[in-house]
Amino acid sequence: MSQLLPSPARLKRRAEFLRVAAKGRKVATHGLVLQALPHADPGPARIGFTVTKKVGNAVVRNRTRRRLKEAARLELTQHPVSGVDLVLIGRDSTRGRDFIDLRDDFRRALRKAGVTPPVSALADPLVASA
Repeated sequence: MSQLLPSPARLKRRAEFLRVAAKGRKVATHGLVLQALPHADPGPARIGFTVTKKVGNAVVRNRTRRRLKEAARLELTQHPVSGVDLVLIGRDSTRGRDFIDLRDDFRRALRKAGVTPPVSALADPLVASA
């Protein structure tokens, strides 16, 4: 039997999405849009997903959302983030984007939003300790 990785905590209420959209930082990449809002709770990141009707019908939107969920789950399991609310917005290009590229887009968006340290700080232990 395979081991299932845990899912991150979720944003579910509309008010939570609106708060992150109004006060958070927005970063757009080719495959997705990320909105990030730090909060005082040091617990693990909470994450929400949304895909607009411009992307397609319900089947297409759900497939796009599932791809975003899996990319975020895998990335946040390997590199956990805390003290932030994240909203991932699917684009039309999300569904056709190669999955490796989609994960790279998510990683890049987290760095641009200031949620994770830059790559150079992760690679060089002297920079990380400074």
